[in-house]
Amino acid sequence: MLSKQQIAYYHENGYLTVENVLSAEELASLRQVTDEFVERSRAIKAHDDIFDLEPNHSAERPRLRRIKNPILHHEIYDQTLRHPGILAIVEQLIGKGLRSNGNKLNMKEPDHGSAVEWHQDWAFYPHTNDDLLAVGLAIDDMTEENGCMLMAPGSHRAQLHSHHEDGVFVGAVSEPDFQPRQVAKCLVKAGGISIHHARTLHASTPNHSTKPRRLLLFQYCSLDSWPLEGFATYEAYCDSIVRGQPTIRPRLTAVPVIIPLPKPQNAGSIFEIQEALQHKEMAAQ
Repeated sequence: MLSKQQIAYYHENGYLTVENVLSAEELASLRQVTDEFVERSRAIKAHDDIFDLEPNHSAERPRLRRIKNPILHHEIYDQTLRHPGILAIVEQLIGKGLRSNGNKLNMKEPDHGSAVEWHQDWAFYPHTNDDLLAVGLAIDDMTEENGCMLMAPGSHRAQLHSHHEDGVFVGAVSEPDFQPRQVAKCLVKAGGISIHHARTLHASTPNHSTKPRRLLLFQYCSLDSWPLEGFATYEAYCDSIVRGQPTIRPRLTAVPVIIPLPKPQNAGSIFEIQEALQHKEMAAQ
């Protein structure tokens, strides 16, 4: 359970870290399965439905940027999405009843790993209200050296920044003079989690350490948050629920929205979308 101080901190700053959410056994299982996926990627030469590869990936030296939708590919990831401890924490922040609107496992190999430029998740998937957040489960210690997540405190209560450049969605803040007012480092031990609001500005640098940085990301939202781009079917909405019962009455609030269209030609993961960005600050750090 979160303390009143932790809950207040999240609502004030738009992010929070919580240590010791997973047991040593749960963490060991995640590491084993993730290592098995890395081994499988040796046979892959291009991005596919599971693997997003670093440009210098090879069979001899597998380098992954992401495992896409990991809950679809192994039960251990799906079980972790539904972890009672994680869900209890999330419900304290956005209320009872939850569904998931996305998941991925972002990876930064030692002395490598693609940067992620400053962005707001909200720019990718606007909803009818902004009771949305992402949980980052640390499979490894998250340190400044290995490219931990960087947050801009309080930015979830400020403006929605443009993520378009030359009329195309580029998945990153595109304002040429943009600089976050303040930057906080999400330092989390393996087995702990970071949590950030969908409108909180965040980014990460490459991995400059000799240790890996693997972060399992789960997106959660309230049951009455409906994506503005809609669902393919009502069944798809129901399938996304992890706690509670479905509702067909979306809650509408006054939230800023910029539709993430049109997409660039190379529109895949955030790494591919951000390739269209002209100025890449984090990649140079």
